[in-house]
Amino acid sequence: MSSNANVDSNTASAQALLANDTLPWHRKITYGFTDMSGNLLYCIISSYMLYFFTNVFGLSVGTAGVLLLIGRIFDAIGAPVMGILVDHTHSKYGKSRPWFLWMSLPFAIFVWLLFTTPALSGTLKVLYAGVMYILADLSYTAMSTPITSVLPNLTSDTDGRMQANSIRLVLGNVGNFFAVTFIIPFAGLLGGGNDQKGWSLAVGIYSIVAFILLIVAFLDMREKNIENEKVITIKESLKATKGNWPWVLIVVANLAYWTAFIVRNSSMPYYFQYNMSSKALISFFNGFTIIQVIGMASVPFFVKFMHKWGTTVFFLLMTMVGQAWVGFAGSNVTSALIGWCVACIGSGSACTMFFAMVGDTVDFGEWKTGVRANGFLTAIGASFCIQMGSGFGSFIASMLLKGFGFNAADKVQSAGSLSGISFTFVWVPIIIYAISLVLMIVYRKWENHEPVVKADLAKRNAEEANKAEAAQA
Repeated sequence: MSSNANVDSNTASAQALLANDTLPWHRKITYGFTDMSGNLLYCIISSYMLYFFTNVFGLSVGTAGVLLLIGRIFDAIGAPVMGILVDHTHSKYGKSRPWFLWMSLPFAIFVWLLFTTPALSGTLKVLYAGVMYILADLSYTAMSTPITSVLPNLTSDTDGRMQANSIRLVLGNVGNFFAVTFIIPFAGLLGGGNDQKGWSLAVGIYSIVAFILLIVAFLDMREKNIENEKVITIKESLKATKGNWPWVLIVVANLAYWTAFIVRNSSMPYYFQYNMSSKALISFFNGFTIIQVIGMASVPFFVKFMHKWGTTVFFLLMTMVGQAWVGFAGSNVTSALIGWCVACIGSGSACTMFFAMVGDTVDFGEWKTGVRANGFLTAIGASFCIQMGSGFGSFIASMLLKGFGFNAADKVQSAGSLSGISFTFVWVPIIIYAISLVLMIVYRKWENHEPVVKADLAKRNAEEANKAEAAQA
């Protein structure tokens, strides 16, 4: 009888913990400031880095591609290291939150220096580009890893996490909008004909705004239950991956997603400048990426009816259809714009899902192994995928452009070069997105198991809380 009473008590305690663990709206919004800040700068890198290196900084497309790949390898290695550092962080602010304070200024400074062209030439100029690229990306990893790892500690409520993550991605898209839409005309305005000067000044101003947003997010954020979290060893962090198949699926699918996304973004400026014969279309089309907030905002509603795996598959398929539409549109700007908007809604919404689901795999890892490795698992599932996917994507794009004969010094590209640009921008991303889509169909099995995981973890936490109260009595 007593045993049954304890079970009922633990179950009731678990239900009470889940019911009362809500995240206020103002904190959901300031949580979104983190991604808004990151995207304000990082989306300049992901969308224009290859273009900047070849058409502004003055590197060959082959050299730029190799630098981008090498830099991303360093950063990809840094992602799990950063995750382990988060898991080993113990401060009055929590595990993830203090990193927004510590990394806000380095992140802003290094990105500004990356887009500042020094009075160097030859090997020194290449070395400067490589070092600044690595430092900018490492600082982004150190800032972005906590964005994902902090979410499970902000609230244990699944719906609350999904809402906060959706708001984060919507505000992140606002940052992306200002980054990809206005940076080229803004640099042109400030440079007055000097592109190198203009890019340095424009990115410098963006960096100041990004720094302020991160500080505001840090000041408002609160991590819960940090006093009960133990500092785990590297061995324990690795243990959290054992048998964590949903995490493996998310990592590979997200890696494929980011590879496809960066292939598209890296080749996009070349497509509009050379194939569509209008440099102005780069900013014009990128300005319409803001439309993806429609999909992002609707994600929680789609999840209710299609579940997470089905919602992700749906939006990935939408992305692929939009990409193909752009390809078949040819020189018809209106038709191409419609396809571009469809692709942007799909890709932006699919991205939202990956960030949300990687947080769920932290719960699965704890349920399976008893180890809650927020930092390590989310670092691999998010930052590693972004960095490595960006490296693969930029390298694939640059090597394809080089193979088809692209040369930035030629104002008019050859027929072979134009075909290569079109193939890289339109069709290569579709092929890679398809890999991600298939993996998410497989993920369905693990999502169906989530209610058991949530209930068991809540009961364990309630039992530990009751034991702690009994020990203090």
